[in-house]
Amino acid sequence: MRVFGYDISLRRTKAAPSLSGVDNRGWHVIQESFAGAWQRDVTIDKEVVLSNWTVFACMTLIAGDVGKMCIDLMEEVDGIRRPIDSPAFSPVLRKPNDYQTRQKFIESWVLSKLSSGNTYILKVRDARKVVVAMHVLDPSRVRPLVAKNGDVYYEVQDDELAGLPEGLPAIPASEIIHDRMWCLYHPLVGLSPIFACGLAATQGVKITGNSAKFFENMSRPSGIITAPGQISDETALRMKTTWETNYGGDKIGRVAVLGDGLKYEAMSVNPVDAQLVDQLKLSGEMICSVFHVPGYKVGVGATPTYQNAEVLNQIYYSDCIQVQVEAIEALLDDGLGVVKAGYSTEFDLDALLRMDSATQVKTLNEAVGGGWMSPNEARKKRNLPAVKGGEGPYLQQQNYSLEALSKRDTGADPFGSAAQPSAMPPSEDQAKAIFDRARADIAAEIAEKRESEERVAREFADLLMRRLDDIGTA
Repeated sequence: MRVFGYDISLRRTKAAPSLSGVDNRGWHVIQESFAGAWQRDVTIDKEVVLSNWTVFACMTLIAGDVGKMCIDLMEEVDGIRRPIDSPAFSPVLRKPNDYQTRQKFIESWVLSKLSSGNTYILKVRDARKVVVAMHVLDPSRVRPLVAKNGDVYYEVQDDELAGLPEGLPAIPASEIIHDRMWCLYHPLVGLSPIFACGLAATQGVKITGNSAKFFENMSRPSGIITAPGQISDETALRMKTTWETNYGGDKIGRVAVLGDGLKYEAMSVNPVDAQLVDQLKLSGEMICSVFHVPGYKVGVGATPTYQNAEVLNQIYYSDCIQVQVEAIEALLDDGLGVVKAGYSTEFDLDALLRMDSATQVKTLNEAVGGGWMSPNEARKKRNLPAVKGGEGPYLQQQNYSLEALSKRDTGADPFGSAAQPSAMPPSEDQAKAIFDRARADIAAEIAEKRESEERVAREFADLLMRRLDDIGTA
């Protein structure tokens, strides 16, 4: 039997009897999140944790930032990696399957890893054994299996979207790309961040739910109806039912008329219970720390003022995004077999600055000014046409290489204080041209000087005549 271009029946016949399951602790319902949780019958449901807004925001932020970057197939030529297009690998990188774009595929990859700790990618091969499609499987329907000889298989339940029929035999690890987070219990089983922040997330959900119920009651706590004397249980129950019917729910705030000495006393809010905002903020900060996401990115706390936005983003990229990016690149290199063909996969990190034009322009200006990028290369990054003279990098004139400075300093006169040697004497024609130019310059200078002297003499004569006329008139 051939499935996905791989003969599974033969391998299963040999390995199936000795396959053993791997402990899937922490996959679905996370227990023992703190000491004594089992004794107190405390469980943390993953679905409840995922409904926490901070958990949801952290997961979608990380998945969205990784998914926005394109995956390029790179080839190294003369030590420089350059994008290349290959008919064997490029199509599946651009379009992993029929129902997902590249962005949605990567987002599903990261979300599965963050929510369950494991991502299982099924590879679909053609007759040439070339991977033509990839599918993100439901982690709850996949289980790693280990044979006695150490071979790894995966027990996968039927998945119509991925084209997996019911009763499929164990799939060899060569047909599955398995990305996993922190493997605390088993090398093949990753743990989700919600394993560590599940209790804080559950607390946040309960605080939000209690707050919603509180405000449904118009921010008014319940109260006590007291009677001057002893009343029967039947009477007390009847009074309670009557009060809740007439003055509870949508009818709250109506005027109540009490008789027979009855008195209503409203319960005051406990000061500890009034600190829900602080508790909710603490819960959000704990979740962000587990996901390695700065709180301000998801609305927890204020943006730090001691550092600029560029520095803060770089911290977020290096502490949170980089590990996800490098893990996917390494797994795609190995899973698609691009390394054997002399290629590698690489995320286009420039997409992270696509919407930040100011930072992108600043970065390009520094690259061009630093001399390691040509103006045309920078213009290409901004989708601008090349200009004449912008093909090569350049530096300002005062910048010299260390080699040039070393040659200068080893010379007899490194700072050029001595007279420079004269140049070669000019030829006869060059000397004549120089002489003619000099004679013309001198003649022009003499004529200009003569004209200036004559103008001054005329002006002086005119002035003298005007003064004499003034004296004669007087």
